[in-house]
Amino acid sequence: MTLTPPDTERRRFLGLVSTAAAAAALPALSPARAASPAKPKGGSNLSFDSLKQIDAGVLNIGYAEVGPANGHPVLLFHGWPYDIHAFAEAAGILAGKGYRVIVPHLRGHGTTRFLSAATPRNGQQAALAADGIALMDALGIKQALVAGFDWGARTVNIMAALWPERCKAMVSVSGYLIGSPAANAKPLPPKAELQWWYQFYFATERGRAGYAANTADFARLIWQLASPSWHFDDATFQRSAASFANADHVDIVIHNYRWRLGLADGERQYDANEAKLAAGPTISIPTITMEGDANGAPHPDPSAYAGKFKGPYAFRLINGGIGHNLPQEAPEAFAQAVLDVDQM
Repeated sequence: MTLTPPDTERRRFLGLVSTAAAAAALPALSPARAASPAKPKGGSNLSFDSLKQIDAGVLNIGYAEVGPANGHPVLLFHGWPYDIHAFAEAAGILAGKGYRVIVPHLRGHGTTRFLSAATPRNGQQAALAADGIALMDALGIKQALVAGFDWGARTVNIMAALWPERCKAMVSVSGYLIGSPAANAKPLPPKAELQWWYQFYFATERGRAGYAANTADFARLIWQLASPSWHFDDATFQRSAASFANADHVDIVIHNYRWRLGLADGERQYDANEAKLAAGPTISIPTITMEGDANGAPHPDPSAYAGKFKGPYAFRLINGGIGHNLPQEAPEAFAQAVLDVDQM
């Protein structure tokens, strides 16, 4: 789940596959076997058939790609503890509208691997955003729509703030999530601190060992706490949990949360960017921020970050018991936001 700066704090396809055009646009999506019928507000029965791999920066990135190759590119970034399948339905909707949709596994997830054993297993925010730009460079994409939730929302926030010329427009679930260890050093009220129990757990070696030994169970608990009204089935969870078997997963997750609290160093190559991010830069590209009405994860009030967006801007509250994993719980609403922000 995503850490907000302390100073701010399923739907299914609606007939897309009923037309030949939409079917042709979804070559990489197929039904997945489910242990039980699809549930309301999530439980996607869709999976990405196959992934592509490409060397990008310090990584060999695994990513799903759907839609026409000449379509306008859309990059979708997932969070923790989630994976690319959070976007399976939304990606299909966007592909059906003619977009080229690219959904990468973040470092430490799925089939994404480091090219060198010597590269630090670094989870700091600037590194994840640099991965996004490196992927665009490797794919020859000069500019794209970018969207994400949780870690992925912070990633697209940073891409938009530091490389606005590369980002045509943005959809960000839970708003503005750029932070810094210095900002995060400020203590929160006790009830707010309680929501971050896992962050303090991860600060200990007991927490590292516990997460390594119980990764899937830990992730399932976070899903339940963060989306209390989302009755996902076991097949839906297991499809994403498989991505946590990545050999670097535990290292990346632990470093991410320790770095946020100033308990672990980042890499010096990102110092200049982190200095810019620590200042809380504004974002100038067209943006839609979104929130679910039943988000059980820590998240800021929309009024706290509205001023960070200086270009065309809108906020959308998605009702109906929608939790933290908004793209998977409300894929049509998420996809519609991407379509709409492209016209702002």
